[in-house]
Amino acid sequence: MSENEITSEFDIKSKRGAEDIEPEEMTESQIDQLPQPTGYRILIMPFTGKKKTDGGILLTDETVERERLAAVVGYVLKVGEDAYSDQKRFQSPWCKEGDWVLFGRYAGAKIPLDGGEVRILNDDEVIATVSSPEVILTTYKQ
Repeated sequence: MSENEITSEFDIKSKRGAEDIEPEEMTESQIDQLPQPTGYRILIMPFTGKKKTDGGILLTDETVERERLAAVVGYVLKVGEDAYSDQKRFQSPWCKEGDWVLFGRYAGAKIPLDGGEVRILNDDEVIATVSSPEVILTTYKQ
């Protein structure tokens, strides 16, 4: 499969802007095209904030990028087969596919995609789970 075929499904949304890629709305086909984390690793799509405030003010790309880097919130897309399997370290999994999680600013390996990026983290780099990324951004701004 060529690189063009892999990113083709992401092109539709990325032409409108990376902020339009909603991880909860990704199809199984799109998720299947992403790298499969091996061993104890987890594939996460970092949250990208909106380009407009609730009042309709457009934010600069720099502001959106700074907010994305500061928030360190991501959506769990895939979990490796050995993640959280070490019973001495983990009594139960810290997260599962479909969870929003917090992780360290520099954690994981960044993999660029057309229209965004994903990260592959070790299972122990997840700091917490959250109900939604907006909860963290609202708390962060106050």
